[in-house]
Amino acid sequence: MRRDTVWQDQTLVKNFLTGVRGAIPYAADQIRIALQILDSSSIPVTQVADLGCGAGAIAEAILHHYPEAQVTAIDFSAPMLEQAQQRLQPFGERVRLLQADLYTPDWRADLGRFDAVFSGYCIHHLPDDRKRSLYREIYEQLAIGGCFVNIEHVASASTWGESLFNESLVDALYEWHQSQGGSDSREVVAKRFVYRDDKDANILAPVETQCAWLREIGFERVDCYFKWFELAVFGGVKG
Repeated sequence: MRRDTVWQDQTLVKNFLTGVRGAIPYAADQIRIALQILDSSSIPVTQVADLGCGAGAIAEAILHHYPEAQVTAIDFSAPMLEQAQQRLQPFGERVRLLQADLYTPDWRADLGRFDAVFSGYCIHHLPDDRKRSLYREIYEQLAIGGCFVNIEHVASASTWGESLFNESLVDALYEWHQSQGGSDSREVVAKRFVYRDDKDANILAPVETQCAWLREIGFERVDCYFKWFELAVFGGVKG
């Protein structure tokens, strides 16, 4: 039974975007590193896909960084796409918003080749066998020399590491909410934004395992370029 459909709920999306997204530790650094990786690409960056685009933060960064690029922003959540449409409207025809489900290969129907494929905090909602299939589909959609970069929530190696991540995230969220004028206690922030019901939709896999999958598919220069507890930036290049 699928657990990720909770992200089609308007209330959940609003709770995440207003209470969590802006407080994710090193979020700006993760996007900056992802763009730095893409800058090293040997091909011009003109066509980019953003899988699980959410409210459009990554797509917006790409469009600013590459003034000639066009971005296909894909998500299966209508509430998320509504937010992305508002955010990306100033970029006009350089953006294509597409409602599609990464759970099946149909997401890439009628799509051409991409110079780069990005994803941010999305693929961890898929079962592991589907993750591996999706990575192969991404490889097939990339032009030779194209990059895949995944900004992702990955599994800890132990329950101790998982606990350390969760409590560090609570601290970061609590400090951010206080800076925004919030009055909730740390306990309330923890329950509402970290130890929340939709965590059941997470199907986490270790970053080392996922890098191994990418190598098996044929990606080159595969690496984990950044990691903070359970937050990682990893990917590779189609040779």
